[in-house]
Amino acid sequence: MRFPCAHATHPQWRMSAGLVLAQLRAQLALAGQTPTLALLYITDHYAEQAQAILDHLRTELPEVTDWAGTVGVGIAVNNAEYFDEPAMAIMLCDFPSDQYRVFSGIAPLAQGFHAHTALVHADGQTPDLSDLVHELADRTETGYLFGGLAASRTQSIQFAVGGDGFIPGQGRASGTFLGGLSGVAFGSGVPLISRVTQGCLPVAKSHIVSSAERNVVYGLDGEPALEVLLRELKVNLDQPDSALKAVRATLAGLLDLNDAPSDGAVGRSGNFGNDVRVRHIIGLDPQRQGVALADHVQQGMELAFCQRNVQAASADLVRICAEIREELETEVAPAASLMSADEPTPTSKTMLGAVYVSCAGRGGPHFGAPGAELQIVRRALGVVPLVGFFAGGEIARHHIYGYTGVLTVFTA
Repeated sequence: MRFPCAHATHPQWRMSAGLVLAQLRAQLALAGQTPTLALLYITDHYAEQAQAILDHLRTELPEVTDWAGTVGVGIAVNNAEYFDEPAMAIMLCDFPSDQYRVFSGIAPLAQGFHAHTALVHADGQTPDLSDLVHELADRTETGYLFGGLAASRTQSIQFAVGGDGFIPGQGRASGTFLGGLSGVAFGSGVPLISRVTQGCLPVAKSHIVSSAERNVVYGLDGEPALEVLLRELKVNLDQPDSALKAVRATLAGLLDLNDAPSDGAVGRSGNFGNDVRVRHIIGLDPQRQGVALADHVQQGMELAFCQRNVQAASADLVRICAEIREELETEVAPAASLMSADEPTPTSKTMLGAVYVSCAGRGGPHFGAPGAELQIVRRALGVVPLVGFFAGGEIARHHIYGYTGVLTVFTA
């Protein structure tokens, strides 16, 4: 009950808000107290009413002083998802008030607050976004961020308001923003476990980028990049239709030099490591044998061509849930060893709430059925209050990913 969670769908946002508030009030009555931080996620069907929604919720829940969140083409809750339909979800988080700070473009993260980690929401159209994410990660003690880019077919709204909504020198803050970064920074007194799950499977081994200019790769392991791509896809340009079809279904996984583990971008299991960023192939240069990617590429990076794979994505999602549960069990093992045999193991009690940010390209029926991705999380992780959204890009550590999921669990 420390993390009350509610969600609803309805064509009219006021009806949806009423259903959410009714659920929250029932849970708050059992809890006996009201947390002061709310995470609010809405689908883009409600984007144009975002300010009205926030104003209404703040009026109805005056004890909740701090709000953060954003918009997605879908939102994630417990064991279900609302994808491409009007919906909202709220999770109230019971953290000590001195262990978190809501920040935004007009209320930057104050230097007096020692941020340990941070939940980040961002607008993908923000100039130099990668640099801003990297800079924010450097301002935390662990260098770890988690979150994602707003995904909307209308306005890429972000919610961020702290305290009574007044910012010194800025006047009254509305609480809704367009552009830039916002979110919640957490102190060291907010323990959490976070993992990245990949959604693509390499088609072959990784290569070292031997020649590149801006976003075009010209050489891989000393060979022409386009030649390597066509060989691994088993196609050639003499049959352009089949070749282009295969290329359109292919992406590229990139790994920076500083992030390279000992076994490289593609591990011994044949899967990508956590730091691999998947990017689209946006063009080919047959004359210079180049492959253009939707990201800047530098010589010395590792690159592996890959394709979306539902079975691999499902297995990797189960893996990170198992890793989180294993870490929780390790944390409570000393305490559990002191308990009598008839006392319950405290493992499940260490999970307070969770945030899951998944790529919009993974949502909907990609995992086999509507809600299947969140049902995998529920079965593998267990019952835990959870909210999140389907993003235009996922944030973990100082990277912006694609086709991944970022699962973060707050622990006792």
